Amino acid sequence: MKLYSEERGSGPYLVLLHGLFGSQDNLAGIARAAQDHFKVLSLDLPNHGRSPHSDAMNYPQMAQAVLASLPEDADSFYLLGHSMGGKVAMQLALSAPERVKALLVADIAPVEYNDRHSSIIEAMQQLNLSNLSSRQQADQHLAKTIAEPGVRQFLLKNLVKNAEGFHWRCDLATIARCYPQVLAAPAGRAYPGPVLFIKGANSDYILPEHQAATQALFPKAQAKIIHGAGHWLHAEKPAAFNKIVLDFLQAQTDC
Repeated sequence: MKLYSEERGSGPYLVLLHGLFGSQDNLAGIARAAQDHFKVLSLDLPNHGRSPHSDAMNYPQMAQAVLASLPEDADSFYLLGHSMGGKVAMQLALSAPERVKALLVADIAPVEYNDRHSSIIEAMQQLNLSNLSSRQQADQHLAKTIAEPGVRQFLLKNLVKNAEGFHWRCDLATIARCYPQVLAAPAGRAYPGPVLFIKGANSDYILPEHQAATQALFPKAQAKIIHGAGHWLHAEKPAAFNKIVLDFLQAQTDC
């Protein structure tokens, strides 16, 4: 599987991986901030964005798809992932540690999570695309289940229109069927390289009880907290997020 990617800048490779229902442009802010120092590769993960659809979404397969989609000269690279993309990034580092110079994980832990998205998936599936006349109508339907306007607008980035009408760009049926795989934890031998976990202070995705699992897989893990931010920390506090990422990467390139 060859994933869709966009490249900018020059220097050592920095690979960016988005979260569930996202696409490569979700991390455009850090891509722009890093392009003066890195060759930034922003990928659409399987079943998302412009990438091909797959019948499975387990983390070893998604990590392998990322590796298979990198340029031939990207024999080693820095790696950053947010949410589900953070789990893909962790799995990639555990599976191919010799390829990953350093790892950054945004607001996710290497643990199995409880269901957080089934109601969202169901609301998206119940949207009658054949009778849909506008994105506003779609938003009104989703609002019956999803109160937060920002979440609805994020999800509606997946809704696109062609000559035949509206359709979901993401493979919603496969995401729904494979959602237990998305909740699962990455696994493998401990990654020996430098790792930075970045947490939104208002988010409950990284909790104190996750520390043991994190240290077991990533013994060199460090952590930073962005106050005033939740799970979408890169969008809510972009200046703080970009500074933390670039400062960490600069420290690794100076080693």
